[in-house]
Amino acid sequence: MRLFWTLILIFLYNGYSSEGVNSTLSARPKVVNVGCMLSFNTAVGKVTKVAVEAAVEDINSNPSVLGGTKLNVISLDSNSSGFLGIVEAIRFMETDIMAIIGPQSSVIAHVVSNIANELQVPLLSFAATDPTLSSLQYPFFVRTSPSDMFQMAAIAEIIEHYEWREVIAIYIDDDFGRNGIAALADQLAKRRCSISYKAAMKPEATLDDARDVLVQVALRESRIMVVHTYPSKGLDIFSMARYLGMIDNGYVWIATHWLSTILDSDGPLSPDKKENLDGAITLRIHTPDSELKKKFVSRWSNLTGKAGVTGGMSTCALYAYDTVWLLARAINEFFNQGGNISFSKDPRLTEQNSGSLNLDSMSIFDGGKLLLDDIYKVNMTGVTGPYGFTSDRNLFRPAFEVINVVGTGFRKVGYWCNYSGLSIVPPETLYSKPPNRSSSNQQLHSIIWPGQTTEKPRGWVFPNNGRQLKIAVPNRASFREFVGKVPGTTDSFRGYCIEVFTTAINLLPYAVPYKLLAFGDGHNNPEDTELVRLITAGVYDAAIGDIAITTNRTKMVDFTQPYIESGLVVVAPVKQQNSNAWAFLRPFTPRMWIITGVFFLVVGTVIWILEHRLNDDFRGPPSKQIVTVLWFSFSTLFNAHRENTVSTLGRIVLLIWLFVVLIINSSYTASLTSILTVQKLSSPITGIESLVNTKDPIGYQLGSFARNYLIEELGIHESRLVPLNLPEDYAKALKDGPSHGGVAAIVDERAYMELFLSTRCQFSILGQEFTKNGWGLSLGTLL
Repeated sequence: MRLFWTLILIFLYNGYSSEGVNSTLSARPKVVNVGCMLSFNTAVGKVTKVAVEAAVEDINSNPSVLGGTKLNVISLDSNSSGFLGIVEAIRFMETDIMAIIGPQSSVIAHVVSNIANELQVPLLSFAATDPTLSSLQYPFFVRTSPSDMFQMAAIAEIIEHYEWREVIAIYIDDDFGRNGIAALADQLAKRRCSISYKAAMKPEATLDDARDVLVQVALRESRIMVVHTYPSKGLDIFSMARYLGMIDNGYVWIATHWLSTILDSDGPLSPDKKENLDGAITLRIHTPDSELKKKFVSRWSNLTGKAGVTGGMSTCALYAYDTVWLLARAINEFFNQGGNISFSKDPRLTEQNSGSLNLDSMSIFDGGKLLLDDIYKVNMTGVTGPYGFTSDRNLFRPAFEVINVVGTGFRKVGYWCNYSGLSIVPPETLYSKPPNRSSSNQQLHSIIWPGQTTEKPRGWVFPNNGRQLKIAVPNRASFREFVGKVPGTTDSFRGYCIEVFTTAINLLPYAVPYKLLAFGDGHNNPEDTELVRLITAGVYDAAIGDIAITTNRTKMVDFTQPYIESGLVVVAPVKQQNSNAWAFLRPFTPRMWIITGVFFLVVGTVIWILEHRLNDDFRGPPSKQIVTVLWFSFSTLFNAHRENTVSTLGRIVLLIWLFVVLIINSSYTASLTSILTVQKLSSPITGIESLVNTKDPIGYQLGSFARNYLIEELGIHESRLVPLNLPEDYAKALKDGPSHGGVAAIVDERAYMELFLSTRCQFSILGQEFTKNGWGLSLGTLL
């Protein structure tokens, strides 16, 4: 008996609950009421109303879903009005409804969600895709279709896939439009892209308003248009864009899924509307093929026929159908857990003097939190595929199809899913593989762009209201063969650097408006580092000319690849070495001659020591033996010795010596030939090392980076450096030399010095280049 009463007490204790759960498991009600807020005057509202009614009919005809309880959906028309949406929500809250399906608009959802939060009634919307309708601010708002956050991620990946960097956003300026474009901006920023211009339109915009906005868009640089609006306004935007000539080569039009909704639900569009959309890209929520989906699609014509609705079935209808099933399964679990449909007064409403508004008639749904939890716990397979929620209350694995509108129809060119990005195979085939978001794995089929072209648009043009690029050109006083102003003109330049620039410009597939501006007075060579600094200050956009690429300058601006390899060299006077009667002695130095002669004597002595005891040729009186040694030694130079060697060691020494003699003969012959046939120039300076070690003055080009390099890198005192401006100044300073107020050598870039030496043979480059740099076009951050 004690065990019996203990079990009874435990059962009674577990029956208590503070949130809509009975003290004992009560019987299920015969009918549960659910509200539905749609805009019946829209194409989406019409087809979704059919889908909701079909779901209710299927649920009520299957007793196993709700255990015999009938689902009663009360539909009200919000007429796309935020005010009417509030009125409808208040009317619903005055009745005993458990949840509301809808609203259809994100703007209305923002308002109604506040009421749902207060009265704890779950609000399930399959069409309010605004990403800011989050579960944190609106905990009783349940989004039963993919958020626009994922749609904008798909568009951003398409932009990145085609290597575009800036887009123009055309949108309706309300909560739905602004928040969707904000999500797009965030997704683009993750991929180092951006929205260059936001073209906002008021919700009640007319065709004239659309024209005014698109005229401003046409003046911009970007040609990538992202249109995020409502179906009724979207077609007007495309119509006006075609009227303005913006549905043509070079443009890219990307529409959010409002366009695919029109293509699916409105039936065949007129030829004029199709022509307006030619080449556009849009997204459609991907729903995998399944038996449930095929059965529902096959029923669609009968369902719309009974309801007197014309039009095809869009993904909105599929998600509306699954939303009702989701709610039914959650309600069933709610009752399984002992949930009770009960309401209590809101103390804050009863304290208010509502007057004729009758606000105190609205009550809090006591089981709202329990039902909300049950909704998020549902895992089912619907007509849209596997249906469930993640931990952040978004639908599991959202995916989209990429649609290309072509001619009188449209075609699927690929898919996007949050799991692996862009692909040409359905996402469900990729879920069993590891996610791969490498650039090589992101693929789409070829797209026919506006203007009936398959070539990927460049994505931008120079804007009609854009300014010309201000490009600085050094107005040199010397070496004008590289760059210089044409005499008698103000903005005409010529030279090798100008030809490189104009050739590069002509190779571009588009026009670049620019204006060349002289930098310098033309009497003194300008300082290139100062020119680079002015680019960073915004005075110039870029610079072309003989601008050396140095470390300090690359920290300020960007440079192109070098088009001339150059480096610092030393130039000094040289003297010619003339041949004379004693020229045959010049191949070897005196020391070399002495060492060679000593070796001849040493080898002869060694051979005599090894041979004179055995060989009669090395015997005789001392005077004869000395002559024999000398003769034998020097005759080996011509391999003309007549004495034979008989000892083994003597032959080995002789063999080695003859090999050495061969090398000496070859070296002597080669050196003498060079001396007699090639002109020789001499100078006391052999390169930068020998120049640094002297105290002689050094010349450099005025305005060149060579001055700082000699002082900072090589430690040459500033007093030794002499600035020179013209090639004539170079020649005079070198001829005068240090003793007559000139310089011992000049340090300058090889390109200048080769041009200088082309007509002055009395000077020469000595040693090797001791820096490695080049000339390039300097570009500011604007480019």
